[in-house]
Amino acid sequence: MKLKEKAVVMTAEDMERALRRMGNEIVERNRGAGDLVVIGIQRRGVYLAGRLREFLRASEGVKLPLGELDITLYRDDITLLSDQPVVHSTSIPVDVNGRRIVLVDDVLYTGRTIRAALEAIGDIGRPACVQLLVLIDRGHRELPIQPDYLGRAVPTSSQEIVDVRVKELDGEDVAVICAKA
Repeated sequence: MKLKEKAVVMTAEDMERALRRMGNEIVERNRGAGDLVVIGIQRRGVYLAGRLREFLRASEGVKLPLGELDITLYRDDITLLSDQPVVHSTSIPVDVNGRRIVLVDDVLYTGRTIRAALEAIGDIGRPACVQLLVLIDRGHRELPIQPDYLGRAVPTSSQEIVDVRVKELDGEDVAVICAKA
């Protein structure tokens, strides 16, 4: 699918500022960061989670466990995606039972990715709570899922997508609205 860029909605500086602000909100809400586990949803959520973890380490002086979660096999639309879906790694370095998890993703849309992530976490263990951090909420929810920490709400039409790029994968940090061509 070819995409046509319509507008930049977050620059690299905006992304960093939003992650710092959300990091501060996490510390305030949880009265510190010492007992948290940060888990990023594959792919771009993993890189955002790593940046969040680094901010929390620098600001709070704690080194938090960092996990990667692949939700491909938990998707309810897996048969629509591809005959051979690409499965990435899941790596959770600690027991999640009784832990407070901050689940990180780049874009919240219908809520189905987060539903799948919650199922995947439930198969790993039973955390005390799961808090959701997303960089961009574009609306159009199909499930009653809302972020606890939000970088920016960006209204979109169903004919648009939000493309978040991270320097680790894409060579730049930017979020753009694109039209499906």
